Amino acid sequence: MKRIAIQGIAGSFHEDAARKYFGDEEIDVVECRSFKHVCELIDTDEVDIAVMAIENSIAGSLLQNYSLIRDYHLRIIGEIYIHIQMNLMVLPGVNRKDIKEIYSHPVSFMQCNEYLEKYFPKAERKELGDNAKVAKLISTEKIAYAAAISNLRSAELYGLQVIDKGIESNKKNYTRFLIMSKHGNPTEMANKASICFEVGHFYGALASVLNIFAENKINLNKIQSIPIIGKPNEYTIHVDIEWDNPGNYDKAIHQVLKSASSLSILGEYKRGELDYQ
Repeated sequence: MKRIAIQGIAGSFHEDAARKYFGDEEIDVVECRSFKHVCELIDTDEVDIAVMAIENSIAGSLLQNYSLIRDYHLRIIGEIYIHIQMNLMVLPGVNRKDIKEIYSHPVSFMQCNEYLEKYFPKAERKELGDNAKVAKLISTEKIAYAAAISNLRSAELYGLQVIDKGIESNKKNYTRFLIMSKHGNPTEMANKASICFEVGHFYGALASVLNIFAENKINLNKIQSIPIIGKPNEYTIHVDIEWDNPGNYDKAIHQVLKSASSLSILGEYKRGELDYQ
């Protein structure tokens, strides 16, 4: 049985991602207090796989996680997109009029602001941590005057009653999760890679590298610059690339090696499908 490290607790979107990616395969989900803790467990071989959020279609990229992947030399072996649906849940038997406080994560409050302003304008909002954590809090403490904003898995695990589903303003909100291991093996049918590189600080240095991908018919679908600690105005460039012809990818990588001052291939894997709902 694979041991899978996730940030957060059971019922979180990270657990959703892990279970969806591995499907019917039996897994043991290991809860971690932080993304750094996730990386520490896989670095010390206490788990086999790590699942880590890397970007959200509304909140953007999680910059710290790019640095953690490099610092711990993790290998990306896959990715999966999870549709982020928010739901309002309470203890069984609690009515809307009983709700005086609402608990959730700050980003969740932002994503559900229109709903809350319309239906619960007087309820006090408390930022008490991850979505699954606040659902568990209401369940274990039997808090009858509060509601949690979380996912359906949390309601199922902690015995809460969902009184409203899909309360987020943007119905096409997705989070991309990376599947990582300590020792990555070549992924069968790989058609996507995450790489990072550095270039010299001179005119056209970055453009010359990016042009290599275009010349070899490689699709560059994400670019993210991460500041290098201790080196002002210097950055590591992270890019995600996709290809149809593996030969084009190999050729492009060899050319980038000649143009960049450093290059790391963080993982070659099969592209995750974004299932619009």
